[in-house]
Amino acid sequence: MSAPIIGITVDQHEKRFRVSFAYADAVVTAGGIPILLPPILGQEKHFMTLCDGFVFTGGDDPKMETWNLTTHEKATPVAKERQEFELSLLQKLQKMPNVPVLGVCLGMQWMGLLAGGSLEQDLPEPLASHHGAGEHKVAGSIGEGIVHTHHHQALTNAGSLTVVASADDGVIEAVRDESRSWYVGVQWHPERTKDHQLGQGLFEQLLTAAIFKKHTNA
Repeated sequence: MSAPIIGITVDQHEKRFRVSFAYADAVVTAGGIPILLPPILGQEKHFMTLCDGFVFTGGDDPKMETWNLTTHEKATPVAKERQEFELSLLQKLQKMPNVPVLGVCLGMQWMGLLAGGSLEQDLPEPLASHHGAGEHKVAGSIGEGIVHTHHHQALTNAGSLTVVASADDGVIEAVRDESRSWYVGVQWHPERTKDHQLGQGLFEQLLTAAIFKKHTNA
């Protein structure tokens, strides 16, 4: 049986698509075949047919008008095309519970918002320590360790999702949908996290679920 194909979303900037090499490297190391998914609305069903699993990567900030809220003045809004495409793809994947999905940073925020959760658009003091790139500890049923993080927004409510990790200050750091085969969102960047369980291990779990999907033709 061929290795699972994992679709990786990409950012859009000045008529170019871009994404960190680290995502593809992590998928390959875990035993998968990575392909990059340009945010072209209308292609979602083709990608869903092609891919055995998905990684929704990090990026800029959600445009909150989609949820009838005003986007914060300190936000850097994600490209309109990317937001429309990724939300559409995630919504369509709700009907395919056996397809594994990993959401990273922005990807986790999409998951939470679509699940009826809420987002703090600019973390205040003393939570502002999350701003910028760095490392901090997280703990929960998903595991415990030091993770690489870079964000100034965070879910304040996970909606229908289960919170499976938090930072010491209470910021929600990971969520999952217990009703699906493997649907996990993390606020940190596992592709840059040294801790195996909370880094490369998440890609290995994604691939294990994708292999099971291929084997069962689910």
